[in-house]
Amino acid sequence: MAALVKFGSKGSVFYVTDRIGKDGSLFKFYKFRTMYIGGDEILKKVLSHSKSKKKEWDTYFKLKDDPRVTGFGKFLRKYSLDELPQILNIIKGDMSLIGPRPYLPRESNAIGDYADVITQVAPGVTGLWQVSGRNKMTFKERLVMDSWYIQNWSLWLDVVILIKTVKAVFKREGAY
Repeated sequence: MAALVKFGSKGSVFYVTDRIGKDGSLFKFYKFRTMYIGGDEILKKVLSHSKSKKKEWDTYFKLKDDPRVTGFGKFLRKYSLDELPQILNIIKGDMSLIGPRPYLPRESNAIGDYADVITQVAPGVTGLWQVSGRNKMTFKERLVMDSWYIQNWSLWLDVVILIKTVKAVFKREGAY
């Protein structure tokens, strides 16, 4: 996979960025790179030229047909293989297997009061949001779901989420 990422487009094999972790601390988050270099500029251009894309971005903080994503990146995302390097985050203690997905620092204002609950635990590689609609959910719905998960955590809930994660990955539900 690393070789295909490297030879598929210019740039590093890994995408490393800061994310919000437990207690609000920042940590380095690892993924296989799925976007072209200069993705922020590409996004700004797309959002400034398309009202529908701007509305989609403002609602979900994601784009279904994201022009920043490379050809191989689409494959990695479809099968959630871009997430594999997060095993390093688990080993380092920055993340757990199951929990709320880590948020970006630029999303801090949008998280608002939910941050008090969401940052009580380490973020997870998978979680309730990923198996409950994922990219079909609005950002606000994701916040509510992450808070609910933390406030209602149980070992059984984590087992259910893990089983549903395997099913979602094989069915490619909500991944883009």
